[in-house]
Amino acid sequence: MIQILTGVQSTAAALDAERQRINVISENIANANTTHGLNGKPYQRQVVVFESALNQAVNADGTQAPAEQVARIESDPRPPIQVYDPGNPDADSNGMVAMPNIDIHEEMADMISASRTFEANLAVVKNARSMAMQTLAIGK
Repeated sequence: MIQILTGVQSTAAALDAERQRINVISENIANANTTHGLNGKPYQRQVVVFESALNQAVNADGTQAPAEQVARIESDPRPPIQVYDPGNPDADSNGMVAMPNIDIHEEMADMISASRTFEANLAVVKNARSMAMQTLAIGK
């Protein structure tokens, strides 16, 4: 069977991966000032690690369609930033509060990159759909 929308599966996987990346970045931004999480420690920045699923995406005809996917979400190993705030309930005996080591500028740059990558993959899907519709119209 001939597949009209070849490559859309890998593009759909990339769209899903970028959606997950945007969600993780949004969570990082939302928790930039969270000094006391569920574990009692400051929020730790999360990072999405991608992998190419080239070896897993072998089509029936033997061709390969590489697909980007999220391998895992891991915590950033950077230590928290110590800020002097003696009035904070999470302050230690010296008045220092452990704040998440999240740089809003870095997160926003990552968000822009993820958003543009998402838009580019969406454009691929739209173009593939348009080409498929034009191909189907040839026979009319």
